[in-house]
Amino acid sequence: MSKPTLSQQCVAEFIGTFLLIFFGCGVVHTAVLTGAQAGLWQVAIVWGVAIMLAIYTVGAISGAHINPAMTIAFAVWRDFPTGRVLPYIGSQLLGAMFAAFCLFNLFQSQLKEKEDALGVRRGQPGSIVTASCYGEYYPAPGGWKPSGKELTGDDVRQYQKSVTMPTAWLAEFLGTAILAMVVFAVTDPKNHGQPTAGLAPVFIGLTVAVLISVIAPLTQACFNPARDFGPRLFSSWAGWKDVPFGSTPGSGWLTVYIMAPIIGAWAGGGLYTRFLQPGMGK
Repeated sequence: MSKPTLSQQCVAEFIGTFLLIFFGCGVVHTAVLTGAQAGLWQVAIVWGVAIMLAIYTVGAISGAHINPAMTIAFAVWRDFPTGRVLPYIGSQLLGAMFAAFCLFNLFQSQLKEKEDALGVRRGQPGSIVTASCYGEYYPAPGGWKPSGKELTGDDVRQYQKSVTMPTAWLAEFLGTAILAMVVFAVTDPKNHGQPTAGLAPVFIGLTVAVLISVIAPLTQACFNPARDFGPRLFSSWAGWKDVPFGSTPGSGWLTVYIMAPIIGAWAGGGLYTRFLQPGMGK
């Protein structure tokens, strides 16, 4: 059997990331805009199932990285070809953006109804609540309420005091490090405690669901630069203007949602490779 070409792998990464973001951000849309989800666990488990489905769908072709942080970690610790890193990341970003585009068109009326209820126009600081259906913000703004008739910039700044940038960075770093460590463990042939054949995606998905349950109230639980940056960039083009890149204090979107997951995946993969794997023998 011939190995997949780079083009086939990039298409697989595009589709896998699309599935992840369409289902994952889709459940965020229904939670924020319609109140359809009863609690955080319902959102978390949909994300977990989305990861399982994406891995089962494209894993045999591309490995289903569906996350630039994991692609970089595999290149550092598992000899993933460096020449494939940028094509993989580009495909992941495009898949995430296309999923955001589809969700935006599906939920047009619900987005407007939510903004009307908050008394804001898209692009104003208060529209961070609907922008959070795409990019991520800390603390999670889905349940924010206006102090008066509308959600103002002062309201947003007051809410943001509850989670500082260092706290948000640490949450994303730890979450991604744990995720990477588990991914490396359940996909390692040397690990005799790994799940039986075909069940690794289930445990990866459950790990993400558990992490979201703990960290989402702080940062919306990213762990994946493509998941954040692709939809965030799309939302800035779709009417939210500078809100996606200007509402997070300082350069928080870059340090918390891009750099922290990349460093976290590197650290988690290194922790497993350097300290845990050697204890498993040959």
